[in-house]
Amino acid sequence: MQSFMQAMNFRHACKKFDPARQIPADEFQQILECGRLSPSSFGMEHWHFVVVQTPALREQLREACWNQPQITESSHVVVILAKTAAVEPGSDYVQRLFGRRGLPAEASAVYLERYAAHNASEIKPYMNTFAWSAKQCYLALANMMTGAASLGIDSCPIEGFSKAGVEALLGIDAEQYGVAVLVTFGYRAGEQTPRLRQALADLVEYR
Repeated sequence: MQSFMQAMNFRHACKKFDPARQIPADEFQQILECGRLSPSSFGMEHWHFVVVQTPALREQLREACWNQPQITESSHVVVILAKTAAVEPGSDYVQRLFGRRGLPAEASAVYLERYAAHNASEIKPYMNTFAWSAKQCYLALANMMTGAASLGIDSCPIEGFSKAGVEALLGIDAEQYGVAVLVTFGYRAGEQTPRLRQALADLVEYR
């Protein structure tokens, strides 16, 4: 827990990266693994990670992200896509992922029915499939940032972007995916900005 809390206290939304410092390939793979191993609702792994490396493409991406310098100055940029059509009840993808459990056919059918019922009663009345998948993507995002912090690597989650602009730039199939969030990784330039958080007593209620 001590090392975990150290990572939590180290992590901040880094606004200024040192463009001269690059993350070692093996450490960046560990960050991606943190995303891959993250939990998701019904185990549907709603995410797809696009690592944008080409300098010219990153320049264009920066324009679609409110010209935020983190896009071009960080070591790595990851665009996290949320799956949409794939996670709809009855899709081949849903059946394949449930099939990994190796359950008998009857038990598998029960899970698929429960999945469809949950989708109908608890998701669709309140949000669309993209919004639900994007919520799952944020679980992967958080784990990737904390995993990076444990390695002494900084990060910055980015929601300030044109969704349509980023999807057009990357040639994303809008029927299959939607951009949930972007995140940059690298090393801070200068000191960490002060951490501003409310007191725990203001956030927790016991009943």
